[in-house]
Amino acid sequence: MATPVLLQQQAAPVPVPSGDGAAPVPLPVPAALAGVLPAGGLRRGAAVSVSDDAGLLLALASGNRDGWYAAVGLPELGLLAASGYGIDPGRLLLVDAPGRQWPEVVAALAGAVEVILLRPSGAVAPQLATRLGAVLRRSGCVLLVAGEWPGAELRLSVRESRWVGLGPGYGLLAGRRALVQVEGRGAAARARTARVWLPDEHGVVRAAEEAAPGTAPEVIETRDGALGPAAVGVGLDVESGDAVGRGRLAAV
Repeated sequence: MATPVLLQQQAAPVPVPSGDGAAPVPLPVPAALAGVLPAGGLRRGAAVSVSDDAGLLLALASGNRDGWYAAVGLPELGLLAASGYGIDPGRLLLVDAPGRQWPEVVAALAGAVEVILLRPSGAVAPQLATRLGAVLRRSGCVLLVAGEWPGAELRLSVRESRWVGLGPGYGLLAGRRALVQVEGRGAAARARTARVWLPDEHGVVRAAEEAAPGTAPEVIETRDGALGPAAVGVGLDVESGDAVGRGRLAAV
């Protein structure tokens, strides 16, 4: 379980960049996901619903390389996995167990960080989602929710997920291929899909091409309602939840 971190540095509001005096520039995401998002990134001030998949959650946040992040209600989120996706642990605030005060925590953090990763403790009432949506719009913070969120601008899910690298009785898990689906309101009303590596053997999120004949067998991932893994690994005696996302992956 991750331990709440109190940083010596203090997060401060960051000016929201805008393009030629018009709407703010979207929060960047990896190129493999940008093509299926209506704005080519995440609209600042928006709430986005993400299926319970840590890899997809971290991949969406990872485009904001120099910004500040917060993870609320996600004690199993591994710091090494976040680092592997390019998120600086020194810029990541952790609130593992906010309890019923999670809305107040989100509202307070929205003015200090650019991205909040959240798992609410229970169903979210539409009125509460509306109030927090107003806070997000004022601050320009992007809320990535692990689960359902009333009125979410976008909903992303992993429709298929396959591990690569194992053979019959041999091999090492080397990467994960996933089919990501994006749907939502407005320009995203029509669902779009993309095949991506979450991540590949080097910890990189990139587009995945169709498997060529003769490639290593893939293992279909099963779902049990838990947060999906952020990365795959080759180590055994490593604490669950932490994963190295670059070079040799270390743990699930």
